Amino acid sequence: MTPEQVLAKVPQQAPFRFLDRIINLSDTHITGEYTFKEDEFFYKGHFPGDPVTPGVILTEAMAQSGVVALGLYLLSLSVKEAELSSWTTFFTECEMEFYLPVLPGETVRIEGEKVYFRRMKLKSKVSLYLSNGDLAAEGTVAGVGVKRGN
Repeated sequence: MTPEQVLAKVPQQAPFRFLDRIINLSDTHITGEYTFKEDEFFYKGHFPGDPVTPGVILTEAMAQSGVVALGLYLLSLSVKEAELSSWTTFFTECEMEFYLPVLPGETVRIEGEKVYFRRMKLKSKVSLYLSNGDLAAEGTVAGVGVKRGN
């Protein structure tokens, strides 16, 4: 599948999709981007008058690239494309370090590198960079592919 096809299959949608585009994709690596719009729903309360992107949202953005999108691509290598719609990914674990704030209007680049993919579980090392190239957060995320009953 192409990066565009993978992006189209990511199940998260607005206002909870934090992946605008996939820049590159292979069986070991993904690079995604997202622009945090100034009117995102969470800025109203985090923090009024001085908005900062919550760490849990940054973690979700890294998981959407490093687990969901990369996982869909890896699944597509072993499952027929027609069967992909019957699969979903559940986020199972993470360990994060946060270094810099991500402010409204910032475009971030997310790098994900596969640590392992076995028994439908994907673990990735992820890094989130600000548009100036500074590392804002990094860690590991994992999820498992689950076949939904129809």
